Amino acid sequence: MSRTFRTLSRLLIIAYAAGGCWPNSLTAEEDETRATATPQLVTDRALERTGFQEAGPYDAAYDLRTDFVMPYGVSPTAIERMKRWEEAGYVLQLMTGVAWGSYQDYLDGKVDGRKHWDEGQVDPRGNSIDHGPTVPYMVPAVSFANYLEAGVKRAIDAGAVAVHLEEPEFWARAGFSEAFKREWQIYYNEPWQRPDTSCDAQYRASKLKYYLYRRTLDRLCSAMKEYALVEHNRPVRFYVPTHSLLNYAQWAIVSPESALNDLPGIDGYIAQIWTGTSRTHNTYEGRTAERTFETAYLEYGNMQELTSGTGRRMWYLHDPIEDNPRHDWNDYRSNYIRTLVASLLQPEVWHYEVSPWPSRVFRGRFPRGSASARTIGQEYATTLAVVFNQLRDMKQEDVEWPESTEGVGVFLGDSAMFQRAEPALSEGLARTPDDPLRQTRREVHHFSAFYGLTLPLVKQGIPVRPAQLDNILRNPGYLDRFKVLVLSYEFMKPLQPGIHAALANWVRRGGSLIYVGADTDPFNRVREWWNQAPSNYRAPSEHLMQSLGLERRPKTGEYGCGKGLVLVERSHPAFFSRSQSARRRLLSLVKRGVEATEGRYIERNSLHLRRGPYVIAAAMEESIDAAPLHLDGPFVDLLDPRLAIRKTVDIEPGNQAWLLDLKRVSKGPLPLAAAGRIETWKASKNSVHYTISTPQGIVVSARLLLPKRPRNVAVDGKTCEDVHWHEASRTLLIRHAGRPEPIEVELRW
Repeated sequence: MSRTFRTLSRLLIIAYAAGGCWPNSLTAEEDETRATATPQLVTDRALERTGFQEAGPYDAAYDLRTDFVMPYGVSPTAIERMKRWEEAGYVLQLMTGVAWGSYQDYLDGKVDGRKHWDEGQVDPRGNSIDHGPTVPYMVPAVSFANYLEAGVKRAIDAGAVAVHLEEPEFWARAGFSEAFKREWQIYYNEPWQRPDTSCDAQYRASKLKYYLYRRTLDRLCSAMKEYALVEHNRPVRFYVPTHSLLNYAQWAIVSPESALNDLPGIDGYIAQIWTGTSRTHNTYEGRTAERTFETAYLEYGNMQELTSGTGRRMWYLHDPIEDNPRHDWNDYRSNYIRTLVASLLQPEVWHYEVSPWPSRVFRGRFPRGSASARTIGQEYATTLAVVFNQLRDMKQEDVEWPESTEGVGVFLGDSAMFQRAEPALSEGLARTPDDPLRQTRREVHHFSAFYGLTLPLVKQGIPVRPAQLDNILRNPGYLDRFKVLVLSYEFMKPLQPGIHAALANWVRRGGSLIYVGADTDPFNRVREWWNQAPSNYRAPSEHLMQSLGLERRPKTGEYGCGKGLVLVERSHPAFFSRSQSARRRLLSLVKRGVEATEGRYIERNSLHLRRGPYVIAAAMEESIDAAPLHLDGPFVDLLDPRLAIRKTVDIEPGNQAWLLDLKRVSKGPLPLAAAGRIETWKASKNSVHYTISTPQGIVVSARLLLPKRPRNVAVDGKTCEDVHWHEASRTLLIRHAGRPEPIEVELRW
């Protein structure tokens, strides 16, 4: 039996038969084993490929039929809601905020007799930084971690097999509360300094913020894992839903990100990426605009790198709408598809949170406050149901980037979050907009130093990987996947000197390293390992160059290093975001690096990936030309509500596609795609019988590959009239009303 048939067959689900119970723990490695060992036509919910979070009570309209559900919150009421979701067949997980939430009992002193309002985050003007009215972002004191334990215990007692502690966020502009001053004194053993008075003070304040949430999560997760084993004799897993490092750096938020990989109590992450993060403006060739697809591609790529080689699980979040309620459904749908396709272009991740707050997706009216506000349209709802179910089949072994330059990475490290607040916006900036050695205040705001190094590559169809600088020492083989690496210390710093030894070894073995930077960043002067005795380097790049066997401050040029090549470019990386000629300069460096490794350098206006039988593609505007990307089928269009058969597909710039290639699918009978979860499937020589479940109100589209045209199709025992046979592809489209309870479908030929 072919691999394609085997992987497609995993879409078919039967109920888990162990007395209605679910395995309590499943690591990434165990998922790998379970996935390959799963019998044909069987996939159980314990694989936890797809899930969603919801704060409201159970409702059939947003019973999405995924593998797991994360009821939100740890209040007694929230815990009570878990029971109804469990009755609907879901693996029970739970999500709650770790930096903010409805913690008034703690703040008001009702928990321990001491008020804790001084533990909220405060900005330089003394204003509280709040997530909502009377909901401050917290400075996570030890007492706060102890308080969170009580709620997490309730979730474990109620049967949650995993707990998600979301968004450990400390705003870069914060650091002025009494609680933070106390933590400074404890951590640095010196009086508090205003973070906005010097680069050194800001950097040290951010390092402390980074440490505080790492400490909180370490204490909380370790204690609760022990509690679950002692009190319930079962393991519980802990995950951290977090924005991408790229987004946190641009939005000026500090979070422990890659440091959580070092904590034994943390089992993985949810990458909280959606339209709201990815539509953040950036600059390319001097034009500042939304670039939702390109930004999402870099965000999801950044999070793929975060766990690559660590054994930790990563779920990708998608949001069919976004937090801003003023957009219309056309905006929500087009940007959802951009972010969805961007995530599918990251083949090392195959777990997904398909929606946050589906109640607002399927019950909400948008644009809010407008006379034209309406609920979700039938076609978009059907497309979402298809996507939610098809995502469970994205663990594919055969991956190919046709006609693409692979192995190129641009480094991003956690310390990029440490340079995002005053005096970063005022010190060491360019005096003129065309200064190639420094960045402007506007460029700092738009994080152009990073986008200047990455958008030119994405726009030319190079599947660049935002490499995680901090993972070099965490994973000794991490660099092996790369042929060319681009690095700059103008917007981040290496947290450990050993990173440079590993990079130098990689170059000597044949890699091409492109270093971009003029060493004008005022954060070079912060008190760090490169300038503290016995070291006396003016910038960390000097230590890097010395590790490569070069002089401390080499000029722009090419330098040999073992079997590899070092390219030094003495410009600020933001310079490459300013113009077409600057963009071309960067691409010429990358081309030289690729060719030095005997690779093929290819520019195109699209990204195109094959994952097993799936084709994921996007054609881009602002690229080398405006030609459409042409693909020969036949395909099933997974983003069409009727799952249309396409003989060929032409993707115009600015558009994306997710297709199922029928040339890579074995003979039927076989379900290809459906706007619902196929719970059971039984095929015989002359018939197929299956059951399917969906959210209430969905119009189900199901496309099946069959040996011949059926003579009868029945849904719940009644003849279905909405059936459409496609002779050339030997496929049948069936459409009918959906509901969460299993629907019986029978075909005979």
